[in-house]
Amino acid sequence: MIIADLEKMDGRRFPARRHTRNLVGGASPIQAGNFSMGLVVLDPNGGQVPWHNQEQEEIYFILEGDGEMCLGEERSAIKSGQAVYIPSGVFHQLTNTGDQPMKMIYCYGPAGDVAHWRQELEGTLPKAGVEAPGLPDGAWPQCTDKPDISG
Repeated sequence: MIIADLEKMDGRRFPARRHTRNLVGGASPIQAGNFSMGLVVLDPNGGQVPWHNQEQEEIYFILEGDGEMCLGEERSAIKSGQAVYIPSGVFHQLTNTGDQPMKMIYCYGPAGDVAHWRQELEGTLPKAGVEAPGLPDGAWPQCTDKPDISG
């Protein structure tokens, strides 16, 4: 039996102010061919999964907190207990608009890495309205900060 234990996973910190731990795929001991899954904690007041798209279809399930979900040309408030379906190829962004951490589970398929993780860590994420379609009107701005690698 293979068990992924969140208490034993360091996970990864991203420049857009979130921490991700892979439950299935990535650095997890559980690997599957049809899907990847993980737990994400977005920092209060603007922690984000920034504007991006990917080949896989995906679900975000909000466990705790309040946020803003942008999907294509749509923008909506989202809160704990809600899930959103993200079709393949559609740009999307999730931002924590609350003053407490936001916790969510992502699940996408098929399994494999998604380019936006690497792009964000390298500071090469396509910018909304420049190299990527613009965000919906009134949306929180996309975080494209390069990581601080100084000591």
